[in-house]
Amino acid sequence: MNSKKNSYRPTKLLGAVILFLGIGQSLFAANWETLPTKAPAPADNPTTAQKVKLGQILFLDPRLSSTGTVSCNSCHNVMAGGEDNRPVAAGVHGQVGGRSAPTVWNAAFSAVQFWDGRAPSLEEQAKGPVTNPIEMGMKNWNDVVKRLKAIPGYPELFSAAFSGDNPVTRDNAAKAIAAYERTLITPNSPYDQYVKGDKSALSEQQVNGMKTFADVGCANCHSGPAFNGNGAFMKFPMHKNGMFEAKYKLSDDPGRFEVTKQESDRSLFKVPTLRNIALTAPYFHNGSVKSLSSAVQVMAKTQLGISLKQQQVKDIVAFLEGLTGQFPEQKLPRLPGTPGETFAYVK
Repeated sequence: MNSKKNSYRPTKLLGAVILFLGIGQSLFAANWETLPTKAPAPADNPTTAQKVKLGQILFLDPRLSSTGTVSCNSCHNVMAGGEDNRPVAAGVHGQVGGRSAPTVWNAAFSAVQFWDGRAPSLEEQAKGPVTNPIEMGMKNWNDVVKRLKAIPGYPELFSAAFSGDNPVTRDNAAKAIAAYERTLITPNSPYDQYVKGDKSALSEQQVNGMKTFADVGCANCHSGPAFNGNGAFMKFPMHKNGMFEAKYKLSDDPGRFEVTKQESDRSLFKVPTLRNIALTAPYFHNGSVKSLSSAVQVMAKTQLGISLKQQQVKDIVAFLEGLTGQFPEQKLPRLPGTPGETFAYVK
């Protein structure tokens, strides 16, 4: 693994909180961790204000797509839950992909990106959608760079963010987008406040849900500050269920096998974050489940091999709603203009 990529690793987690909660006569212990307020940056891409400014502009600019209609924000809406609330993402010419767009909020706290983990860093992830024929549709990054150089204002923004005689490059564009994405953190959720000691931050039902979440085994996969297993992969579904399979087509996608071609990786997916999960319906890699309560029931059956009681489902959902954090204000920037002219976009 490249030592210059995102340095976030399970072995480097600090400040884990061991929390003992009294529920009636029972006690439970679990590793409850709060979300850091700052994301780690790789050594070759330290976060600077200039990079973040450029990265936000690039993230919001639809001119990085072949049709001039699709930006990173189209599928990862930072004015909402960081995705598009569609079953599967939509790209240029109305094309749709086969997977749901993951949230970009707190993506900096995952060791790998995409559902199949094919990108080892935010920098590598940022390079992919732009030239994907279904997503943003540019033929190659040379054309993207040529377009950016032709837009008055972009060369100056790149020069402010990066050194060198030719700062407008694919790698620098990806570094800027990644630097911006590392600012997309939602700390201080009711859960975080509770773990820090404010016992009024969660309701009694949410505390019951927190206990149930740990007791039935949800925390075995959804661990760590982002409740994402710190970049772990898990087989999904683990337990076959004919009814859910027929209804939700959970096994149609080969998962990580598509990347590695290793049979052992079939149906492996990156464990998604549960942060802000109440805002990111529909659920799962194919967006097949519309409600959070249904998703909890499906996960219990397919991953844990158990059936939850209705009250348990309600309690877990209430707890998950307590993972919605505080969103940093997003001020829309002015995009560099092209006075008096435009591009001949791909039809």
